Amino acid sequence: MPRNHRPGPPPRVSVIVPARDAMPGITRAVTSAMEQTLGLSRLDIIAVDDGSADGTAEELDRLAADCPSLHVVRDPHPCRGGTGGPRNTGLARATGDFVFFLDADARLAPDALRRMVAMADQNGTDVVLGKMVSPDGRGVPKAVFRHNQLRTDIHSSHAYASLEPCKLFRRSLIERLRLRFPAHLRHGEGKPFTAAAYLNASGISVVADYDCYHLGPNPGRAAPGLAERVEAMRPLFETAARHTRSGARRDAVMRHHIRRELCPALRALPREDETEVRERFLPELRRWALAHCSDALFPTLTAPERLMVHLLRTGRFEDLLSVVRNARRDARCGHLVEKGSVYWLHPFFRDPDAEVPDACFDVTDRLPVRHHLEGAGWHGRSTLRVRGRAAIDGLAADPEEDRAELVLRRREARDEVRIPVDAASEDDPARFEADVDIATADGGTPLRPGVWDVFLDVRAQGISRTVRFGGRHDDLLDIGTARRVVAAGPGLRARVTPYFTSPYRNLSLDIGPAPRGAPCEVTEAVWHPSDKGTLVVAGRLLPPGTPARGRVLRLRAEHTDGRVHDHPVRFAAGHPAGAFTARLPVRDLGRGRWTVTLAVVTPGDDQGQGRAAPPAAPVPPPARLPGARWVRRGRPYYAKPLMGRGEVTLELRVAPVRLLAAVRNRLGLN
Repeated sequence: MPRNHRPGPPPRVSVIVPARDAMPGITRAVTSAMEQTLGLSRLDIIAVDDGSADGTAEELDRLAADCPSLHVVRDPHPCRGGTGGPRNTGLARATGDFVFFLDADARLAPDALRRMVAMADQNGTDVVLGKMVSPDGRGVPKAVFRHNQLRTDIHSSHAYASLEPCKLFRRSLIERLRLRFPAHLRHGEGKPFTAAAYLNASGISVVADYDCYHLGPNPGRAAPGLAERVEAMRPLFETAARHTRSGARRDAVMRHHIRRELCPALRALPREDETEVRERFLPELRRWALAHCSDALFPTLTAPERLMVHLLRTGRFEDLLSVVRNARRDARCGHLVEKGSVYWLHPFFRDPDAEVPDACFDVTDRLPVRHHLEGAGWHGRSTLRVRGRAAIDGLAADPEEDRAELVLRRREARDEVRIPVDAASEDDPARFEADVDIATADGGTPLRPGVWDVFLDVRAQGISRTVRFGGRHDDLLDIGTARRVVAAGPGLRARVTPYFTSPYRNLSLDIGPAPRGAPCEVTEAVWHPSDKGTLVVAGRLLPPGTPARGRVLRLRAEHTDGRVHDHPVRFAAGHPAGAFTARLPVRDLGRGRWTVTLAVVTPGDDQGQGRAAPPAAPVPPPARLPGARWVRRGRPYYAKPLMGRGEVTLELRVAPVRLLAAVRNRLGLN
């Protein structure tokens, strides 16, 4: 069916739907695209029929009859294989600013495309991931969708763990790179496409607060055989090598593919014909291991992975097959502790016939620490008592020799405070208590203001493992009730807020000066809808009913280096509750971290000439305040709220967009 051309501006999104024998799910998939809140006039839906014989083609024609934005394409050369060929056919006809690949058995939530396009527009990103959900518990990426990410990359997020192409791609990126899907693949054909887009994108955004993409029911397909696995891996390794440079970033990408594709293929070897494995597959897998597993990457693999890759790289196929066949049995082997290192006692360990280096069996940095936070509460005037359990898995600790420590580390500083823990039970040596005295913890002096992250240094048999603490805790433990103003030395008082970080829920302490009597409260903090880079704060005086006469307020932004910018607060004329609004032109602030408060200025001294700093009221960080972007002197800048740190008042990070990094990404130089 020929393509109908519409007058007017090009659509924002071309939605490409490959379909082959896709009844009845195709109706729901296409309808979900037609019902997007973005609007049909801004959509270009391209459904590509790949030689269906179950009524899919007729159903697409029926839907297109009433929808001028839906175009049905008959693939002239149906491959009846994977979805790569139909997707390429759709790409050749796409005209939208963006492209979204919608599977025929999936569906889009109504507001998905509008949110994803807005995210790309606001942040200038080339790829947007929308949160994926599954109706039947099928595995979907979770780590990348813990929270919205305005602008990130594969090295600062978990995006690379999601290589399926059900994402929003900027079409100019696709055309610049001449990206197309490998049409001959039946398995994993979307991964090389997505990997290349990630590695060349100017930025990646994540929409995590809305269920954008609903997978279809699990079709129950059989797992791909080794031939399909190898065929799918080849373009992945080629893509990663082509679009990265040697170094740590390439190693990070290759590590993903070695752990997710190469090692699982090696574990599947016993299920294949042994002659074909030796003659056809292992030589090619060996070439990839030699070419792409660098000496710097190798130690970052787990011990079983290191052993398999070492045997593969040295061409010892018989030993490799033996290791894979006996993997389940050998996983239960114990450990040897020797000179501060722990080794996996695999049968090949120090076997003179095997000749495998000890480094393949070193698990010192990989022994899991089992830990649990049981409670945290105030004991006395300034002491926070932390209770929990901790032990290094597989190693018995000596209560007299192996004393654990609670470690406090202040963010954005090198300060570290160690606090010995005491055994809390003779019957359970893993149980402990630790007292953190805010007034004396730092060598007899108070803990300095700032955010202190809590770690545990756990020891056993001379081995030390330090882990972040608090992520595993009792479900009913409410650390938020433990906020307190404590004595922090002679004449000094501090506000201490224990809290769980987001999204990993680890324990931290926010220590700051004790609050004075608040002169006002903030009811709203939002970005001005039309004045880019301007924060609008609304509130009222305290106590309620306080008249505005004689009160002078300033909305204050204070930099970490001490610079202060004050801006006037305007009271609502005649308002009985002392309501006010203020505008903070964040776009005029310099780069760095700024704290936002409301300052009370003494009448007659409102020009900042007072002898003492005026009292201030916090501007609470809103639950959902997005970032803002603007252009200053021809250069794009952004402001990002610092959230999830237990902040009492709003903090903003202001910085220019890194144009050089964006250009380098586009040119494939990173």
